[in-house]
Amino acid sequence: MLSRRGALLLAAGGLAQLSLPGAAPAAPAAAVADHRAEVAALLAARARALAAGPPALPLAEAGYRNLVLGPGGAPDRLTATAELTVQVAGYDAYPVVYPRRLALRRTDGGWQVEREESTGGPPPLWDLGTVTTVRGDHSLVLGVAGGPDPSALAAAADRAVPAVGAVWGEHWAGRLLLQLPATEQQFARLLEADTASWAGMAAVTTAAPGAPWHTPADRVLVNPEAFGGLSDFGRQVVVTHEAVHVATRADTRAWTPLWLSEGVADWTGYRGSGRSPKQIAPELARDVAAGRLPSALPADQAFTAGADGIAQAYEQAWLACELIARRYGPERLVGLYRAVAAAGPGGAARPSGGGNEGREQWMDGVLRAELGLGLGEFTGLWLDEVRRLKG
Repeated sequence: MLSRRGALLLAAGGLAQLSLPGAAPAAPAAAVADHRAEVAALLAARARALAAGPPALPLAEAGYRNLVLGPGGAPDRLTATAELTVQVAGYDAYPVVYPRRLALRRTDGGWQVEREESTGGPPPLWDLGTVTTVRGDHSLVLGVAGGPDPSALAAAADRAVPAVGAVWGEHWAGRLLLQLPATEQQFARLLEADTASWAGMAAVTTAAPGAPWHTPADRVLVNPEAFGGLSDFGRQVVVTHEAVHVATRADTRAWTPLWLSEGVADWTGYRGSGRSPKQIAPELARDVAAGRLPSALPADQAFTAGADGIAQAYEQAWLACELIARRYGPERLVGLYRAVAAAGPGGAARPSGGGNEGREQWMDGVLRAELGLGLGEFTGLWLDEVRRLKG
């Protein structure tokens, strides 16, 4: 349920009592259809006020669609469901869609919105509190009042964008939209996830609700507690890592192995840092010193939030991509990533069978075409790199 500082109450007295003048006396619940035009006009005014609201929420447009009215249990009450659509100015290429439920009350001044809440999917940020904004040269950070200062996050994003562009080119928007909730619980709510399973994740890149299928990642959600516990260097790596996911969204497919997509993101984040492999992969190095060596590249499940050994999975993925970049050059690593996207279903190197075996055969073909060696040979070279962490 929304509080008075929640959705649409973005400034004192902002939209608490938007109404239409000159309304007729209340009608029975059975006649809810008769009020559709009035309620639609009310919501249109409500959306206009949201779009024209405080500068802290820079919306290009807002609106309600697919309105459905129902009885509210009394002649002067109605319920409504609708989709709230918004676009952040300069960042959203498509409307972001939030399914909403509204409670309406009839007064002498007309219909009023008593309450508005989310009915499915992640809520808009303003459901969590008053929105604050910091603009960078290449970024926009939307925060929640009472949370961390978003200025440092904007500065890290501004450094990340050119670093990512230097590797991945300019064929992406070259800007980042980041959301910084006030608490870890709010972070989990924006992900519709259990707080405990995401406690160690500093950030995640997601698609906006209602985004088309070909827009898999377009905004970065930051966990204020996990992110705040990192060093300045660690925070920069995280933001650059997430920026890679945004930049490569057009070249990322459901069949892209996570060791490759997470590995290239970490490789880009650590690129030029001067850190040694042991410094970048400390958990993996400890495992190797203890005689615990992997036998294969990490499976997708290893990257699941809360999974045992998730730190090692990310480090193994980084080492695989570091191997490719060092042996063949960064351009070949980028080329491999894009070739994997192009060689999916319908391509010449499409998987020939089901399950892991079919996927490995397909990946073997892509590696042979791009690097001149198969999956088994590449895995052997990678395991050699893993063993060197013991030295």
